[in-house]
Amino acid sequence: MNKLQQLQQYTTLVADTGDIEAIRKHQPLDATTNPSLLLKAAQLPQYRPLLQQAIQFARQHNGSNAEQLQLACDKLATLIGRDITGIIKGRVSTEVDARLSFNTRATIEKARQLIQLYQTVGVDASRVYIKIAATWEGIRAARVLEQEGIACNLTLLFSFEQAQACADAGASLISPFVGRIYDWHLQHSGVTSIAPQQDPGVQSVQRIFRHYKNCGYNTIIMGASFRTTGQIEALAGCDRLTISPALLDELSQDNGLLQPALQAGEPGSSACPAMDEATFRWALNADHMACDKLAEGIRLFAADQHKLEQQLDAPA
Repeated sequence: MNKLQQLQQYTTLVADTGDIEAIRKHQPLDATTNPSLLLKAAQLPQYRPLLQQAIQFARQHNGSNAEQLQLACDKLATLIGRDITGIIKGRVSTEVDARLSFNTRATIEKARQLIQLYQTVGVDASRVYIKIAATWEGIRAARVLEQEGIACNLTLLFSFEQAQACADAGASLISPFVGRIYDWHLQHSGVTSIAPQQDPGVQSVQRIFRHYKNCGYNTIIMGASFRTTGQIEALAGCDRLTISPALLDELSQDNGLLQPALQAGEPGSSACPAMDEATFRWALNADHMACDKLAEGIRLFAADQHKLEQQLDAPA
């Protein structure tokens, strides 16, 4: 077996793409999208009919031009998500507008709207994760949504404290960003590479995995944002890993031996104190890397959301 096949014995794989053909090729259980991936997908010729359908849908609703563009983006996300659910057996992750990352009420309302849009195209809520940035406000929104039966994927997660707060809130799934942590440490250390076992991004997920398993949390850990197959191999055994098509291809072409790196029951602290707001905010502020990358990630997703709106606003 190649390494991709071996990895599938230990970990559930998720496709980190909005590209239907890539998902069809690799047949992952789930698929995850974000504004950046949707922007790329929207530029492909095969998605042009969906763009037109989203625009026409939005124009049928009252509201300002800005409100109609936001609705068109949401409609496009759910149309692409619908096509993805026609290929995969599991769920598709669809992201709340990053510009709402510090507004609990607006995040809740947007998540409900996305679920309604999915239902209008025949996709049940049980096939969807709503992706929300793991700010304190986003985590509070996830608590409410989970109680309503809307499963949430807490994304842009860079710190242990974010992971703890997500578990406390009963989030269905978290996405710790391995590669972006790695990028930050490369930039600030002056080195050109870090071996997987010394990689702070890998170590972050390893710590979260041990803590969740020792505390008995049900929240799924899905490592994300990989730069190398070495990072992926170092997390074999994690609940889930969301991987780009390029790295999936690379793993499929490697016939070397791959062993599980993470297993439930490994030694770790069983202390599971709840995370309050003041502790969360102070810990995040004190973590230079996590503070930088969370803010940057929100800005970048918001910028790509704006670019997507501009594309939908452009003359046909």
